[in-house]
Amino acid sequence: MSKENLEKERYFHDTWAAVIDVEGIRVADYFEACTAPENRFILQQMGDITGKKLLDLGCGAGENSVYFAKKGAHCVAADYSPGMVEVALKLAAANGVAIEGCTANAMALDFPDNTFDLVYASNLLHHIPEPKIALQEMHRVLKPGGKACFWDPLKHNPVINIYRYLATEVRTEEEMPLDINLVDYIKSLFSETVYDTFWLATLWIFLRFYLIERVNPNQERYWKKIIIEHQRLQGEYQRLEMLDQVLKRLPLMKRFAWNLAVVAIK
Repeated sequence: MSKENLEKERYFHDTWAAVIDVEGIRVADYFEACTAPENRFILQQMGDITGKKLLDLGCGAGENSVYFAKKGAHCVAADYSPGMVEVALKLAAANGVAIEGCTANAMALDFPDNTFDLVYASNLLHHIPEPKIALQEMHRVLKPGGKACFWDPLKHNPVINIYRYLATEVRTEEEMPLDINLVDYIKSLFSETVYDTFWLATLWIFLRFYLIERVNPNQERYWKKIIIEHQRLQGEYQRLEMLDQVLKRLPLMKRFAWNLAVVAIK
């Protein structure tokens, strides 16, 4: 990614940060809601994080850092966007927890080797031109036995690709959803890797937003809406998630999910 495109990414997220309502963020929902299966999977693999040093890479508004700080971790919220780091610090203060904040380039982290017990990254790698370099950096700054925990969108599903085509104003042009074959590289880099994919039949909810509820994809971020409105969506989502569990047993179906979640041990 050119310097110009990196600056466009930073400007996009700084602009978004300026309109985020910290008081309206319900932190726990991003990890415990029925419509947050990626984070529920990651939490199952993480174990007790009390006293652990955690890097929240690509921290965004800080929901992750604040959640983990409430669970007893010592969190560093890092993002390429200074505006997002500022929002994360405000969210931490509003929730009565302390976190550190810093700007960071995920492809060249300014931390020594073997610094963190955990690196967490949500929706980060598809913003990076060289995900493998970012993964190498995660591996480098982890302590031996440390865990890299991350989730990102995949590129293979036609429904979500139509959504991307429509939702041009709530994402950047430079985004590159991942190829599921990246898992093979992750397995070669880390000593142990577990992963799963999420949202197949459950993507009907996106279609309903657009076709039935007429939600403009450029005025509301669907991936935020599914969290914010998880209570309304719970019954429908859980029925569809049961179907997803069946579909994922079929050959090649995992690759057609929307999101990939990984926990890898150094």
